[in-house]
Amino acid sequence: MPPIVGIDLGTTNSLVAICDEKGPRIISDDQGRALLPSVVRYDSTPSVGHDARIHAAEFPKTTIASVKRLMGRSRADAAADLPYLSYDVIEGDHNTARIQLPDGRILSPQEVSAVILKTLREQASRALGEPITQAVITVPAYFDDAQRQATRDAGRIAGLDVIRIVPEPTAAALAYGFGLSSSPSLREGVGGRERSPQTVAIFDLGGGTFDVSILRLIQTGTGDTTRDIFQVLSTSGDTHLGGDDVDNLLVELFTREIASTPLSPSARQSLKSAAEKAKCDLSTADSTTIQVQADQHLYKRTLTRQELELIIDLWVTRTIASCERALRDAARELGSTPEEAKTKLDAVIMVGGSTRIPLVRTRVGEFFNLPPYTALDPDQVVALGAAVQAGILSGAVKGALLLDVIPLSLGIETAGGAIAKLIFRNSTVPARATEMFSTSVDGQTSIKLQVLQGEREMVEDCRSLGTFHLRGLPPMPAGIPQVEVEFLVDANGVLNVSAHERRSGRRAQLQVIPNHGLTREEVDRMESDSLKHARDDMTRHRITDLIVNSKLDIKWIGERLTKYETKLEPAYAADLKSQISNLKSQIESAERDWRSVNPDDFYKAKNSLDQSSMRLQEIGISESLRNETGTQ
Repeated sequence: MPPIVGIDLGTTNSLVAICDEKGPRIISDDQGRALLPSVVRYDSTPSVGHDARIHAAEFPKTTIASVKRLMGRSRADAAADLPYLSYDVIEGDHNTARIQLPDGRILSPQEVSAVILKTLREQASRALGEPITQAVITVPAYFDDAQRQATRDAGRIAGLDVIRIVPEPTAAALAYGFGLSSSPSLREGVGGRERSPQTVAIFDLGGGTFDVSILRLIQTGTGDTTRDIFQVLSTSGDTHLGGDDVDNLLVELFTREIASTPLSPSARQSLKSAAEKAKCDLSTADSTTIQVQADQHLYKRTLTRQELELIIDLWVTRTIASCERALRDAARELGSTPEEAKTKLDAVIMVGGSTRIPLVRTRVGEFFNLPPYTALDPDQVVALGAAVQAGILSGAVKGALLLDVIPLSLGIETAGGAIAKLIFRNSTVPARATEMFSTSVDGQTSIKLQVLQGEREMVEDCRSLGTFHLRGLPPMPAGIPQVEVEFLVDANGVLNVSAHERRSGRRAQLQVIPNHGLTREEVDRMESDSLKHARDDMTRHRITDLIVNSKLDIKWIGERLTKYETKLEPAYAADLKSQISNLKSQIESAERDWRSVNPDDFYKAKNSLDQSSMRLQEIGISESLRNETGTQ
């Protein structure tokens, strides 16, 4: 096969790598530079990378940086970032963020990212001596379908066939795990135990996003049949947390100290560049000097590492909170408590440029009770891992299997506003699930299917990913149609939903591409609320199902009772009517307020009617058979 490259499309910097018989390696540019700044300046022709970053303060309105934070998002989602961006962001088609240039041109984030990807493609083509047309591209683990699809679109615009999307933490594990079965140095790096399963935490803190994943690395077979399996046990993170936020906190500090009057975009860009430099300096020095010309102000001050650590303390705490969630989820897979799961970790691998901050490394080491492992350059490890995955797909790398997971449960709305979950969070992908549904109203000729994401039990508490209709059904009594719904999450984490009504053969399908991504608040709410309201949610879901099923029972039993009442003993018919009346009262109370009924009493009333009606059903079947025989 032609070579397939691995690309880390980062918020701050991007890289391209290749993996062949020599192993994974970064492809540098003509000047030997590994990192390509993810910055594009729009003049008559776009300027990409180092030149665009160096002159960003001179051309603030036409220099686009940190565009990854806009990928697959709405302007409202990106509202917290807008004050720190030197360029203008407007609301575009389908409620997505767009960039408006001073000359009136409107660009999508995908178009800007495509310029970066095209530069990397051309860089790799020159270095390898042949055209590059295929790539594996990494994304944060918590990127949703819209953000992953936006990344794919950017690749296509850049002339690349994106054959696989790989989560960044998983790519890091691939980079460290490459050659695990034959490399003593790598075995040593991730725990030092040969051939035994190893559990690794990947802490990935980049320029714009944060992920933490717990992975199990397993080696199977011997000799030529040896295979390394990378299984993701859990993942957590924040698509809106990264080194950019540290820069923004410093810009706020500098701005307060300079003046109360608004600064020009050029001045803010100068402060942003100074903040980024100060942050990097303080990773190795105890203090640094800032000197910036911001409009009419010459701003100069000394910033110490201690000051920076006070400023970013809450920022680091947010990353540790995600570590706690990931460890809690992994503990269930490992059959242990979160504290016991910590003791089973063999290594904590640091990924992303922001992990160079000393406070980050200290806090992570304290939390996991392990010294962070930084053998590979944290800026390069994701691209190297993407190259390993590309090598697996091209056949250059043998004996490795990647098992990733989805971050949140996926389901479909059922009658009464409840959710039937088909695929649960932390399920390994690719994943497939099917479930049978039916109608609750007579004569339905179409069914609306709403796809949802979240951990709660009711539609109102989860996030809608999209809706579609199964139309053209022949009118049938409630409960008769047989609708098979299938959820399929492919290897890239993209969800495809299909519905098939078996009796009529009608089909419908949907590829879920929501209009905007999950915010940190949405993810936090979904996870915490699912635990906080678990008991109430399950009770409400149970009562909702009882309401729907009881109504169908009353309908079917009532119809037969009306038809065959003359053939029943008066006492038996009266008892059925009394039980139907009692069940109707339960339904009416539950519909007014689900908390007003006892679900066990509700179930007993429904079950009692079902059991009592068996004689009626037998009489109905006998009469139907007698009538059919008479007709024949």
